[in-house]
Amino acid sequence: MEQNMVLTLESARERAEILRRELETHNYNYYVLDAPVISDAQYDKMMRELEQIEEKFPVLVTPYSPTQRVGGKPREGFVTVRLLSPMLSLSNAFDEGELRDFDRRVRQALAGENVEYVVELKIDGLAVSLYYEDGVFVRGSTRGDGETGEDISENLKTIRSVPLRLRRPVPRLEVRGEVFMSKKSFSMLNEAREEAGEPLFANPRNAAAGTLRQLDPRVTASRKLDLFAYGIGYSEGIDLPEHEAVLNLLREEGFKVNSEHKIFSTMDDLIQYCFRWQKERFNLSYAIDGLVMKVNSLPQQERLGATAKSPRWAIAYKFPPEQAVTRVKNIFVRVGRTGVLTPAAELEPVRLAGTTVSKATLHNEDYIKEKDIRVGDLVLVQKAGDIIPEIQAALPDKRTGAEKVWSMPAECPACGSKVVRAGGEAAARCTGMACPERLWEELIHFASRNAMDITGLGPAVIAQLLSAGLIGDPADLYALRYEDLAPLERLGPKSARNLLEAIEKSKSASLARLIFALGIRHVGERAAKILAGKYGSLDRLMSADPEELVDVPEVGPKIAGSIVDFFANSQNRMVIDKLVEAGVNTRAKRESQGGGLLDGKIFVITGTLEEFSRQQAQELVESLGGKVTSSVSRNTSYVVVGENPGSKYDKALALGITILNENDFKKIVDGN
Repeated sequence: MEQNMVLTLESARERAEILRRELETHNYNYYVLDAPVISDAQYDKMMRELEQIEEKFPVLVTPYSPTQRVGGKPREGFVTVRLLSPMLSLSNAFDEGELRDFDRRVRQALAGENVEYVVELKIDGLAVSLYYEDGVFVRGSTRGDGETGEDISENLKTIRSVPLRLRRPVPRLEVRGEVFMSKKSFSMLNEAREEAGEPLFANPRNAAAGTLRQLDPRVTASRKLDLFAYGIGYSEGIDLPEHEAVLNLLREEGFKVNSEHKIFSTMDDLIQYCFRWQKERFNLSYAIDGLVMKVNSLPQQERLGATAKSPRWAIAYKFPPEQAVTRVKNIFVRVGRTGVLTPAAELEPVRLAGTTVSKATLHNEDYIKEKDIRVGDLVLVQKAGDIIPEIQAALPDKRTGAEKVWSMPAECPACGSKVVRAGGEAAARCTGMACPERLWEELIHFASRNAMDITGLGPAVIAQLLSAGLIGDPADLYALRYEDLAPLERLGPKSARNLLEAIEKSKSASLARLIFALGIRHVGERAAKILAGKYGSLDRLMSADPEELVDVPEVGPKIAGSIVDFFANSQNRMVIDKLVEAGVNTRAKRESQGGGLLDGKIFVITGTLEEFSRQQAQELVESLGGKVTSSVSRNTSYVVVGENPGSKYDKALALGITILNENDFKKIVDGN
């Protein structure tokens, strides 16, 4: 939206609708067709313009607006909703004989009629129902017991392949679909959970199901779910003869429909198709666990009917799990950025699910003990969701007596620091900040934009510095010289000087950034800001005891214990001493400069904020030198507006006071 453009309500309404239509089209091109026609920056620009219009004219906000995909505050629970038509589960076939039995029953019931089957991939996800009125998404639910399911509307709206508005105003339409997580997103999610010491999801289906049941839609949005529509449960104003026509209609209305479906009139061809996909499924970017056969004719489906549990006109052919037997040559551990020690098995190479497998994750020490996996064991391996190699079971009856029981080392094999396992947690952790196994990722985090913000110090450059032996911990960055950097392949004279300038500049970063950069477990950006505001210096924070720390807003026993343990580590204290000696700022701005970031600024907070309580926001402002008052006057610098603002918002508008939404507020307290 151009800065000087003045919109009336009617012109804003017209412009907002144009933007919504354009964004819906680009959303469909990107998430359904995988064929974007504009850049991300152009898409974001249109989205920002729409957000600005809706912020200025709240009456124009619609349920189907692209700005409404991710909801606000987390819910306290899910309510139950009744489906307009039952969602029945499918009967399963596990071999060729059971498929032919199904075909025989269908043909007998249809008394010599011609029969066609539509065969679709069976996506390994979670079945959902999407309900639309007059073409607008109203609600969505899980399958539940087939008659009623849980209302997960807010989470389904975060899935970009779910249209919030159809292309035609169909009076009432209940669409059936399968929510899934791609193999790439599944692997990334499990890697992040493993890094954090959280339990891993067993397969993409469990990951998708767990994500859809998150009470906070923002968590769901971050996990990049997808959806294939595969059918209609209930409709008004639609009369179609075949299931294939249903798929075509769904595609025309903006849904993502799997293109890998085919029509067969003979079981011989259909069965060969099943066997083909049994081998080729590993080439897909998402997991499937079989295929689904449906009678194509909808009138024939109606005549065939259903049992109490499943339709007589459809069946699922389930792939048998692909497994192999191999031997555990060794069990080793790797150390992640947060210090989690993750055991893994080194296997004798074996062909499995389209690839050669030589390693398998063992998750944690409890997993190894529960399955009684020993070094030297013959084991049964398979791929969870056809993706992650895992040991399904040890084969103790094959043991020779030479096998060895494994246990987690008491000291980190990479740096010798103590390995600890907190009560109630499955993960064991290295406590050393300069551990070489975690150093590369630790340095990436230290230099990142939201930490010390060292421009030019990316992963590749860090890898070169480590390879050349120029750094052994984050503090060594401040001892680098021009003659160290200039010869490196990815730098050269100009880039070397720029990097040294960026490193020097980072010395004056705020205390909050330094605390976050240290990588203390459980201490994120917001906690770092609160701690910096509370203690004012790194020295004071380092000497704080657990009882004192738990009294700080948002710092519970878990974070307090993590802070104390971090600063008790002699290796970490040595790194901090080196940072101080190098001249890195360790004091809050209000102490080092005689005034805070918000010195002299007066804030008024009205409405409900999503990420802060009123008290937390006030303490954060005050910790940065600002002041919070209860009434709006001409002396007020900013009015922070949350959900359901009161009369203070109106008064701020009348006085021309700068109004901040929560994102604007976070940018200001962040120094941006």
